[in-house]
Amino acid sequence: MLLGLDVLLALVLGGLHSLPMSYPAIWWLQIVCVAGLAWQVSRATPWRAAWVGLSFGTAWLAASVWWLYISMHLYGGLSSTLAVLAVVALSLFLSLYLALAMALFSRLRRHRPLIDALLFAACWLLAELARGVVFTGFPWAASGYAHIDGPLANLAPWIGVYGIGFVCAALGAGLVLGMRDVGQRSSGAVLGFGASATVLIALALIKPVPFTRPTSTLTLTLLQSNVPQDQKFSEQYLPQTLLWAQQQLLAAKGDLVLGPETIVPLLPEQMPTDYWKPLALHFQRDQAALIGRPLGSFEAGYTNSVVGVSRDTVKWPEGYYRYDKYHLVPFGEFIPTGFRWFTDLMRIPLGDFSRGMRVPPSFSVKGERVAPNICYEDLFGEELAARFVDMNEAPTIFANLSNIGWFGDTIAVKQHLIISRMRSLEFQRPMLRATNTGATVVIDHLGVVTHSLKPFTQGVLDAKVEGRQGLTPFAWWASRFSLWPLLVLAGALMLLTLPLRRRE
Repeated sequence: MLLGLDVLLALVLGGLHSLPMSYPAIWWLQIVCVAGLAWQVSRATPWRAAWVGLSFGTAWLAASVWWLYISMHLYGGLSSTLAVLAVVALSLFLSLYLALAMALFSRLRRHRPLIDALLFAACWLLAELARGVVFTGFPWAASGYAHIDGPLANLAPWIGVYGIGFVCAALGAGLVLGMRDVGQRSSGAVLGFGASATVLIALALIKPVPFTRPTSTLTLTLLQSNVPQDQKFSEQYLPQTLLWAQQQLLAAKGDLVLGPETIVPLLPEQMPTDYWKPLALHFQRDQAALIGRPLGSFEAGYTNSVVGVSRDTVKWPEGYYRYDKYHLVPFGEFIPTGFRWFTDLMRIPLGDFSRGMRVPPSFSVKGERVAPNICYEDLFGEELAARFVDMNEAPTIFANLSNIGWFGDTIAVKQHLIISRMRSLEFQRPMLRATNTGATVVIDHLGVVTHSLKPFTQGVLDAKVEGRQGLTPFAWWASRFSLWPLLVLAGALMLLTLPLRRRE
């Protein structure tokens, strides 16, 4: 019975824990929920701690990514029952990391508040790193995103989103483990709350360190096509979709024009013969454009790509700049081994893309180096960091071209905007977002949205952006070592418990 109550409480805490990832004004709730989890597992055997961690993680993820149901059922044609089961199964599977981490904490904890708080944070960090990396990774709703508008956001250019999650876990565990393990509970509570409050106040008072400096300013035109996903490839609606895109691209006034992911949804062999040439000629004058479209063929293979056109791209072998998406979405863009039967149940056009280069060149626009990434790719800050190894080629501006119309009018739009804002903070680079349904925005190097279009409307956003150069600490270490420093940190903190175990 007690195990059942623990699991129920963990499910409630996990569900609440998902809220700040969509509504970051309540960032403090993330710490409270983690504190509740730490309290539970501190009282549990390793087996019970694993069940509590699994329940917390499953509720956290299912409440965060329930919108996957829409893509699988409404647009993929999967039955409602199978779609629900798929979301639950994914959440359960990805929560196994947290289950193992909580069991490990229960096994290793030493009943010393500071050591145990750091040990809990190390176990939490290991679980988040595993979820973000193993089997291509699925880091959506990582805990650090809850703090994009909180005092811990100041840590982003130093330690990135996973580092923020580690600090949050340490703060949450410190709140409750001090109450439990210091001789007098009142003194333990004062110690825990005092230490956590001191850290939060200090971070709130510290101004962001300007690791980067401005370069030059570009004028922008960002397109938001707002094509419902069930109409995107429809023969009935495709002619007007293509016409709108062409007209807006030709009418745009910005130095740089951005069209979202697959704004042109056809492969080259499917395109009308008179469609692309006017666009190519237009942007070989004084403007530049980045346009989302697939490239390749059904026979030779195809890519989810961004095509760049400017006066300089005539020098490229194909006559245009090309970026091919590197980090593909499982099931939506590539088929994991053994799961063809599952993807065959869904009707997803262009569902088996080829992978692009891991470290592609940037697109040059009037001296600025614009680095495209497509949709889901901006979840992987460590992969974007790889573009900063050579500072002479490092991006001065990021550009995310997305289509999350697959998920309808849901919190996925808010969540993806928060993710992009975190990347801006980590690298102190502006992020341009041209999307099908939203959020089409310009984010400055401090993670602030400076220009935006209302989501789920068709429109054009005219704006300006200031490029940045320089290197944040996160960009420096992540570009050279990826996420290994965080893994080493977690391992080192666990090793700290071993001498204590021997002495005891």
